[in-house]
Amino acid sequence: MRADALIKGKSKAKRLSGLTEHKSFMYLLIARIISRFGDSIDSIAYSWMVYTLTGSKLMMGSLFALNFVPSILFSFFTGALVDRWSKRHVILITSLGRGLLVVLTATLYGMSLLKPWHLYVITFLISTLECFTAPAELALVPRLLPKEKLLSGNSISTTVSRISELAGLAVAGGIIAFAGISGAILIDGLTFFAATVFISLIRGTPETPDSEAVERTTLLQEILVGLKFIFSNKLILTIVLIAAYVNLCLSPYNVLNPVYADEILKSGPMGLSLLGITLLCGMVVSGLWLSRKGSSYKKSRLIIAGYLLLGASYALFYLPAYLPIPPLYLAPIFSFGMGIAVPLASTPATTYFMETVPKELLGRVGALYSMICTCAIPLGSLLAGVIGEWMQVHALYLCFGLLLIVPGFVLLRHRSFMRL
Repeated sequence: MRADALIKGKSKAKRLSGLTEHKSFMYLLIARIISRFGDSIDSIAYSWMVYTLTGSKLMMGSLFALNFVPSILFSFFTGALVDRWSKRHVILITSLGRGLLVVLTATLYGMSLLKPWHLYVITFLISTLECFTAPAELALVPRLLPKEKLLSGNSISTTVSRISELAGLAVAGGIIAFAGISGAILIDGLTFFAATVFISLIRGTPETPDSEAVERTTLLQEILVGLKFIFSNKLILTIVLIAAYVNLCLSPYNVLNPVYADEILKSGPMGLSLLGITLLCGMVVSGLWLSRKGSSYKKSRLIIAGYLLLGASYALFYLPAYLPIPPLYLAPIFSFGMGIAVPLASTPATTYFMETVPKELLGRVGALYSMICTCAIPLGSLLAGVIGEWMQVHALYLCFGLLLIVPGFVLLRHRSFMRL
């Protein structure tokens, strides 16, 4: 047994060592770790800032919805443009721009000059830059690693990103207590600048297509190729549409968690941070299990199990308001259950996507996939804000949690999906 464990340990170390030979990928990995750490701090500080600044559930919902409007408006174009441009330059420029906007937000709030309209403008600009960043990162990785190392590279990237997010959430409450909300948001802005240092070190990648090939096709033609690929693959289209529905159902959780932490958990940023930590812990545990045992199961069964567990855990957030147990004991358990469910539902779907889409289409198809998946989020966010004004937040979680169970039963009757 000890010898087997030693051999496995050496095998894992060898795989990691093999990745370290690809310095450009390691630079991208370090940049992701830094930015995810800052994002997790910002997720607590920013949502709490909006809640304390406005006190309006409707505004919280509309701001969250606005995050996804640029994706719906611009992803038709950004993915095709990314396929034409240098991916490294796209990530570098957008990271610098996002850092500047986050620092501006922190400065305005710290000087008591931040107004609601500032939040709408800055949120729209940051989300627009993210429309370029996401497809650029997706398309860059296969250019930094050989095909045989993509699976281990993506697995390690996901794991260390989650650990970095956990670290950020673990310290978020303390940072807000020590440096205030503006100080916490400022730290997030500085992490973007630190990440760009490592992105600038990426070298020697064939990032742009042949110029003559680009001239032979128009931007519209390239977009139509991406659309045709998505709509001609029924399984991918099914996965996308289900993802859009799931995003709609999860909108109340994403928008109103500060309200839930305040009204139900009777805690502030620390309680919100605890929910985030347990969610990510569940995702890490689930991700590690999938890396070891996931290949033994059909992708369809894993996805269905993920949706059923996600909906049940979501609905159970209703209970802490009524059971004679401190809510901070129960709510993190349900948050952990949601964390377990997310990789079960998303990782097999993403794997099928990466296995099916040709490398030269990844930028535009990835952007279109993201756009379609997120179309329901603005609607769900606005709906959550409106309903949240007259319905208690835990009751809202119960309703949408039950709705989230529906896709699991629908997919069970989908014969072609069950063969996945």
